[in-house]
Amino acid sequence: MSQTGTTEPGRLQRLAETERPALAFTFEGRALTGLEGDTVLTAILAASPYLREAEFGPERRAGFCLMGACQDCWLWQEGGPRLRACSTLLQEGMRLRAAPPDGWPGPRP
Repeated sequence: MSQTGTTEPGRLQRLAETERPALAFTFEGRALTGLEGDTVLTAILAASPYLREAEFGPERRAGFCLMGACQDCWLWQEGGPRLRACSTLLQEGMRLRAAPPDGWPGPRP
């Protein structure tokens, strides 16, 4: 199942610091909002129950170590470069996707 159109609640629930400025971004074509100072992973999991589908089975992934060590939270920007969702701060207007763009990683210079 794709993130697009999911009606499931987010995996994370905000209990504090809810007054920080909002930042709009998209993930899998879905308009979402995070808060200034959120990591990409926090912002996505506050709105969704998972980050991406597993590569080798029906499971869904939601990050693992949450500190940049395990390689489980890689995402791609629509322009192609990938990032670690757990250690990248959310920025206004980010356009993110769970799967690599067609042809990734592409030819190397």
